[in-house]
Amino acid sequence: MYGDGRLDDAHVRDLPRYLNKGDVLVFNDTRVIPAAVKGVRPARAEVGNDVLVDINLVERQSEHQWLALGRPGKRLKPGDRINFSDGFSASIAEKHADGELLLEFSVSGAELDLAIEQHGSMPLPPYIARRRAADRSDRETYQTSFASDDAQSVAAPTAGLHFTPRLLSEIDVAGLHREQVRLHVGLGTFAPLKEEQIDSGTLHEEWRQVTPPVADLLNQARRSGRRCIAVGTTALRTLESSATPNGTIEAVSGPTDIFLQPGYAFRATDALITNFHLPKSSLFMLVSALMGTEIMQAAYAHAIAARYRFYSYGDACLLLP
Repeated sequence: MYGDGRLDDAHVRDLPRYLNKGDVLVFNDTRVIPAAVKGVRPARAEVGNDVLVDINLVERQSEHQWLALGRPGKRLKPGDRINFSDGFSASIAEKHADGELLLEFSVSGAELDLAIEQHGSMPLPPYIARRRAADRSDRETYQTSFASDDAQSVAAPTAGLHFTPRLLSEIDVAGLHREQVRLHVGLGTFAPLKEEQIDSGTLHEEWRQVTPPVADLLNQARRSGRRCIAVGTTALRTLESSATPNGTIEAVSGPTDIFLQPGYAFRATDALITNFHLPKSSLFMLVSALMGTEIMQAAYAHAIAARYRFYSYGDACLLLP
C-alpha cells in the first residue's frame, strides 16, 4: 500500500523486493507468556457449587500480584480464592469498576513464573478462543521466531509472526538490516477505544525499551537516507515514543501511553508492516494516521473483497507513505 493510494497484492515472502538495500526492519522481540489460566472458585457455602473460572492475566503489579480479567465476572468478588492446582492459587484482593481483578498469588517471583508456564495456555484473542481452545501448537505459532527470554507480554506482536527463519535469512541476503526493540504487549492494545481515551489523547501504558546501541544504529541509518520500517504497531509505538521533535531516536526504558491518531506527524518511522485490525480500535487510527483515513478505508475494502484474512493469525500489509 502506497501513500498515493496504489495497491499491490503480494505475499510476505515478496517483502525484500519492496524495500531498498540498507533499509532497517525494527522488530519487537518481546515474549508472550501463557497468560490464560483455568481454575476453580470453591463454593462459598455447603449448599453452593464450585465455579469454573477462566483467568486472563493482564499486567504484573508485583512479585506476587497481577491484574487480570476473570470469567464469569459476576460470580467473582473480593475475598474469593481461585485454585489452579495443588499449591497454586490466588485470592481476589480487589475488583475494579471495569471488572479487572487484582490477584494475589500463593507463590511469587520465579516460582510464580514457573507455575504460570506449567498451568497456563497461550492467550489467544477471543475471536479465536471462542472457536477452539488453545493447544500445545499455539506455544510455537503464537510466538515470534525471534522472541527474547524476557516473557512479559500477554498478547503477541502479531506482525512478527509472519517472519520465519527462512524469510529472515532472505532479508539478510537482500542487504536489509534488522534491529530489535521491546514493548511488552498488554490486552489494551487490542481493546475497543473508550471515549475518555480519545478525549485525553492517551492510551493504556505499556513498558518499552530502546537500548543505546539500537538508538545509535537507527539514527545513523536515517541520517544516511535509509528507511526505518517498523514490524508491527508495537514496534512503531516504541519508536515514536522514543523520538524527539527533531526525529532523533533516544535510548529509553519505561512506560509509554502514546496514542497515534490522524494528524500526528511521524518522527522516527518511515514505513510499517502490520496485520489488518479491528474497527473502532486504536490500531486502525494508527494506520490511518500514517497513511490517511480514506486510503486505509479503501485498502480495507479491497482486502475484504479479495478475501484477505484479518486480525492476529491473518494476513499482513506493507504501508509505504
